[in-house]
Amino acid sequence: MSALFKTEAYFRPMHEDDLDVMAAIDYAAYPFPWTRGNFGDSIASGYSCWVYQHDEFILGYAVMMLAAQEAHLLNITVAPNWQGQGKGRAFMLHLLEVARNYAAEAMFLEVRPTNTVARRLYHKLGFDHIAVRKDYYPIPNGREDAIIMRKELPHA
Repeated sequence: MSALFKTEAYFRPMHEDDLDVMAAIDYAAYPFPWTRGNFGDSIASGYSCWVYQHDEFILGYAVMMLAAQEAHLLNITVAPNWQGQGKGRAFMLHLLEVARNYAAEAMFLEVRPTNTVARRLYHKLGFDHIAVRKDYYPIPNGREDAIIMRKELPHA
């Protein structure tokens, strides 16, 4: 009888050869997705760009700007077929660790008020609502505000 080995999902830096997959996931997840160029520009700008992978499957990606002892999460997405399985939480914990390793004192992010699942996760992870950006996100018939959230990152 042969044993079955199960590999673990892992995080790795995003590369240029990932751009088509990143754009396809964003297109599947959002009505107003980032373009392939947006992801390429993020890599070229030196942002902290991550892929969440399991075997040959890409579960999601994230783009975070690290500067001046702050982390700003610009985009995080779990592919639609992998949502609801704790992948977003695992990815956020990884990003918080990356930010701490950078010596960031806080992480900021924007989230749609209508994205109750993400808002609930961020709140459970210790993010606080600090402000609102008016008309930040496009929607089919106009614009939607963004809730700005912040989490302090204490260091040992």
